[in-house]
Amino acid sequence: DYSVKDTKPELGEKWPHGGIRGGAGWIPVGDRATSTYDLVEQMHYLYVRVVKARDLPPSPVTGSCDPYAEVKLGNYRGKTQHLEKRSNPEWKQVFAFSKDKVQSSVVEVLVRDKEMVGRDDYLGRVVFDLIEVPTRAPPDSPLAPQWYRLEDRKGETKLRGEVMAAVWYGTQADEAFAEAWHSDAASVQGDAVYNVRSKVYVSPKLWYVRVNVIEAQDVESEDKTQPPQAYVKGQIGNQVLKTKLCPDRTANPSWNEDLVFVAAEPFEEQLVLTVENKAGSKEELAGRISLQLNTFVKRLDHKPVHPRWFNLERYGFGILEGDRRQERKFSTRIHIRVCLEGGYHVLDESTMYISDQRPTARQLWKQPVGIFELGILSAQDLVPMKKKSSDGKGGSTDAYCVAKYGRKWVRTRTILEAQNPKWNEQYTWEVYDPCTVVTLGVFDNGNLGGSSGKDSKVGKIRIRLSTLETDRIYAQSYPLLVLQPTGVKKTGEIQLAFRFTCLSLAHLLYQYGKPLLPKMHYVHPFTVSQIESLRYEAMSIVGSRLGRAEPPLRKEVVEYMLDVDSHMWSMRRSKANFFRLVSVFSGLISMSRWMGEVREWKNPATTVLVHALFCILVLYPELMLPTAFLYMFAIGVWNYRSRPRHPPHVDARVSWAEAAQKDELDEEFDTFPTSKPLDVIRMRYDVLRSVGGRVQTIVGDVASQGERLESFLNWRDPRATAVSLVLCIAGAAVLYLTPFKAVALCAGFFFLRHPRFRSKMPSVPSNFFRRLPARAECLL
Repeated sequence: DYSVKDTKPELGEKWPHGGIRGGAGWIPVGDRATSTYDLVEQMHYLYVRVVKARDLPPSPVTGSCDPYAEVKLGNYRGKTQHLEKRSNPEWKQVFAFSKDKVQSSVVEVLVRDKEMVGRDDYLGRVVFDLIEVPTRAPPDSPLAPQWYRLEDRKGETKLRGEVMAAVWYGTQADEAFAEAWHSDAASVQGDAVYNVRSKVYVSPKLWYVRVNVIEAQDVESEDKTQPPQAYVKGQIGNQVLKTKLCPDRTANPSWNEDLVFVAAEPFEEQLVLTVENKAGSKEELAGRISLQLNTFVKRLDHKPVHPRWFNLERYGFGILEGDRRQERKFSTRIHIRVCLEGGYHVLDESTMYISDQRPTARQLWKQPVGIFELGILSAQDLVPMKKKSSDGKGGSTDAYCVAKYGRKWVRTRTILEAQNPKWNEQYTWEVYDPCTVVTLGVFDNGNLGGSSGKDSKVGKIRIRLSTLETDRIYAQSYPLLVLQPTGVKKTGEIQLAFRFTCLSLAHLLYQYGKPLLPKMHYVHPFTVSQIESLRYEAMSIVGSRLGRAEPPLRKEVVEYMLDVDSHMWSMRRSKANFFRLVSVFSGLISMSRWMGEVREWKNPATTVLVHALFCILVLYPELMLPTAFLYMFAIGVWNYRSRPRHPPHVDARVSWAEAAQKDELDEEFDTFPTSKPLDVIRMRYDVLRSVGGRVQTIVGDVASQGERLESFLNWRDPRATAVSLVLCIAGAAVLYLTPFKAVALCAGFFFLRHPRFRSKMPSVPSNFFRRLPARAECLL
């Protein structure tokens, strides 16, 4: 079952001690001021904060104290880090125990002395009666910790030393929730604890670095009898680009070529430029220079920056030849123009699933148009991702979720060995453009218990914001699908609750007439090959930077969320795009069949009406266009009854995953380059896949255009359809009142206007059309 199901979770926060407000003790969803966690089910926790201890007795053997604290609640035990030779240690750690699993009436905080050999020494404990524990409901201030005297095991004698602690009941809305040690991950110890916590990540700020190589002077070759034939090589990190060979053999070559790189703040790499001379089959290094990226101007528009001359250093000169550097009167110089492009949006994801289109420079950003709130509730029936252990126990899944929108990534906590985990975590994003997509993936944590493996993908979904009604809460269960060499597999379901809130309807509708990407993408566009290579480099940088966080967001997770292989050839994807195209043109086929039925007089009343309409349009041709707009308006109104109730999701049938054959899947999961044995087959096979990948993209783009035509009236994007209907009725009224010949004449003159009266920017109707939703986000 690959369908989306409506769910009815009890969303919102429950008042402490079952207080009555809004009925049944639940805060009403519409009461926005009362809760920031109104899109998740409330979960209750017992929080224990162990801050520090003082005046702890030293060990009689070593004369020092290596203390740590242990919090015990029934069968659950959580430990702090032990601190060496500290009589007054500070731990500052919070422990969270799920209230549903509490099997004891008391919680104990024990202080022990770590011993290298034998059992750890018992220094004392503090016991808290759970009946007396207070309840904290944010936005109340945190509960103040207190000093407690340590007691012996019987609780009768006061021992030396005190511990500062605080105990309270709270929910996942508590500030301590994210950093707490959780009882549902009690088996995780040591540094692996950091890998199970929920975190928020921010992608690095990416810049396009444009290097315009103009010319060079005084380029010398080792063979003085032959003038050099030079080219320039630029490098930033792992990115290496080259200019073409200067067609003339001269000591003063010129190129005037652009080399475009991707760099991330803070800039860690330098721009390295080398001038090389091609002498036969070998390259000679004529000069080299390294430049800091933060010294270049940040350009916000298309105005050119001033070029600069730089002196190059010869390879080995000044190192192997000592002070002869002072003897040289001339050195090779290079004339370049370098800038950091702030007017572009650096693409690190496919434009079909884009979640952000703002330019790099923050001063070019507009005000947000809305807020997207996502509640990640739970998952059901997850398949075991880890194999059975040697002791015969069944497989397990240590699941966590990752959601990505714009530069903000969120990661829920990992719940160990649970087929039906419950996260109930809520996150919020600012929305700057409604025609964007939120991506959410579920993964199995492979870095627990000392292991350091890859995090396995369980499945992902996409939510296009423009398909959501404003201020409506969607509570639904989505299937998790993953494609394997054996075929498509459902790995479980995930329950979500989300809402798109509009801040200004006028500003929101205004966005539909704006270009999808910033102005610079249309004034100075990149080539298709440049976009592909720059996107790959941007994805690599994002994956590398997020992998350095603590806990890291691993490279395989980032690549899966960003669809790193979406451009690769796949027979299955090509079939899916082809049948999308067929589905778009099926409307014309249905129209021809209907006309055939009219000609056959199957319904005499319909045929008579068609004859009457035909006579009217022939006698009064000026009624053709208004009649067509009225007909479109009527279809749009009629389709409102059958409008989609669920946002689009990853669809196995649209993706053609269910009907994929074994050899097609084998080809899709084949390596690139192919692992086939014969060299000739490998070469032809790779060429076929490269060409096929481009054809696949073109077919998908054509299909998307047709699907956007359908989106005018099918209410997938309710705001766009409403605007379309208003335009249709307005167009019908204008065309009824205006002579048809005058309209046709004006349209013809407008279409044939001189190029100087045309703008390089797309028109408002074109922008509106490009922002209409297609079914690309439904592809697996």
